[in-house]
Amino acid sequence: MAGGRSSRFGSDKARAMFRGRTLSEHARDLLVPYVDTAVIVGRDGPIADLPGPDLGPLGGIAGALSYAGERGFTSVLTIACDMPVLPDGLLAALARGAPAYCPDAPVLGHWNTASIEALLEHIATSPRRSVRGWAAAIGAVPIAAPAPILNINTPEDIAAL
Repeated sequence: MAGGRSSRFGSDKARAMFRGRTLSEHARDLLVPYVDTAVIVGRDGPIADLPGPDLGPLGGIAGALSYAGERGFTSVLTIACDMPVLPDGLLAALARGAPAYCPDAPVLGHWNTASIEALLEHIATSPRRSVRGWAAAIGAVPIAAPAPILNINTPEDIAAL
């Protein structure tokens, strides 16, 4: 997921370089062992947020669910572009079953495509559009990270690695 404004970063952090590759490439590569197809949501990727822009991560998740459902997939594994490294075993645990999410970084989750209509309704009616709130509403299984999750918010965060 690469649809954020990158306001703290100062430029498009999905395109920021880390160890010779962009942050979005690192995130994609983390997913590849667990998915049939990896695509970028938001920015210049083929998937737009639903039902429109500026809805935060839930808009990106909704866009991904719609895109995947239209192509016959039953679930979507999501990761933010600013997570270039994850603790060992976390994605494998999330990939075992949907719905599941990481409470330490809720955009990191596994979601059923059949839940798209419920998510769109949640976005339309919920006064607080949080991924944690959505996860609780659908009974998603929380899977804690076995170690801290690296999150890039500023250029200094990359330089410190």
